[in-house]
Amino acid sequence: MTDYPRDIIDFSRLDELLRQRPPPQPAQAPAAAAGTTGEQATAPKQAEEAGGKLDLDAPAGGTSADEATAGRSRAEPRRPDHAHVVVLGNEKGGSGKSTVAIHLAVALMRDGNPVGTIDLDGGQWTLTRYLANRNATIKRTGERVPLPEHFFLSSSRLATPAECEADERHRFAAIMEKLAFGNRFVVVDCAGSDTHLARLAHSYADTLITPLNDSFVDLDVIAQIDAATMSVTRPSVYAELVWEARKRRAKRDGGSIDWIVMRNRLSSLDARNKRDMAGVLEQLGKRIGFRLAPGFGERVIFRELFLKGLTLLDLGEGDGGLSLSHVAARQEVRALLQAVRLPVAHLRVAAG
Repeated sequence: MTDYPRDIIDFSRLDELLRQRPPPQPAQAPAAAAGTTGEQATAPKQAEEAGGKLDLDAPAGGTSADEATAGRSRAEPRRPDHAHVVVLGNEKGGSGKSTVAIHLAVALMRDGNPVGTIDLDGGQWTLTRYLANRNATIKRTGERVPLPEHFFLSSSRLATPAECEADERHRFAAIMEKLAFGNRFVVVDCAGSDTHLARLAHSYADTLITPLNDSFVDLDVIAQIDAATMSVTRPSVYAELVWEARKRRAKRDGGSIDWIVMRNRLSSLDARNKRDMAGVLEQLGKRIGFRLAPGFGERVIFRELFLKGLTLLDLGEGDGGLSLSHVAARQEVRALLQAVRLPVAHLRVAAG
């Protein structure tokens, strides 16, 4: 039996854990997402290398992946019913998925909601490192900021593609089921590429948020545009991925995916490119079924906060005073939260 980690991961070993990858294993014994501390390791070494858990508040102890998925079909696991799943996805890297993911998770936690997070970006682990920095800030300063229950999950490296996909379905479903019954929301940060884990996560989404840089280069992964008429000629690769995820979700449990595209790194200038993008996105949203939401401007503060693991919602008047740029950036975060319309009675951080 392969287990969840039975201990909280030691952040001092995080780099070592993130460098590791699961070795080839027999198909009949898929590895669970796992990771352990050095002195208290109880899961097999193979499980430790498959991924990891950053459960920052929970006591040591865990549920085995086999127990979590007992009686379920590994071909297409049933989606858990007790949490709203928000997926951050885009096949274009550098669009701001991790920045949105951490701000969304913190906003929901500050509103009193238990939140779980999953990092599927095995190439960078940006969300995981963001939370590691957040944990370090708490230890260094004693600052009281909320932390989610967090897992990171790397791609399988079994012998064949079929074995890899079966392994990833098993591990992802086990993590989802673990988080879904202890949290009101689960936020999933996908890699900026087309992977089996990303496609699987998309098919679990209640809300899908696609950050998009305000550029026709980035828009090309969603749709192909006629330069002469500024009209949409056909949906592109990522739009097709979302369409397949919607069909997969509907087939599994009859559910639907609310797709939201947010325009990121907007220029403050009224440039022609900005106007053209607005017109094309409005046309495209009606054609392939997404809502538009305001995104984040190109602001240094979003990059600076990474080293401390903080968000704009963590900053107060006592933090050396908020500049006008900080206030404007915080308003951008609140505008996004209001536009997303998650199922909470009253999202206080969005309101004021």
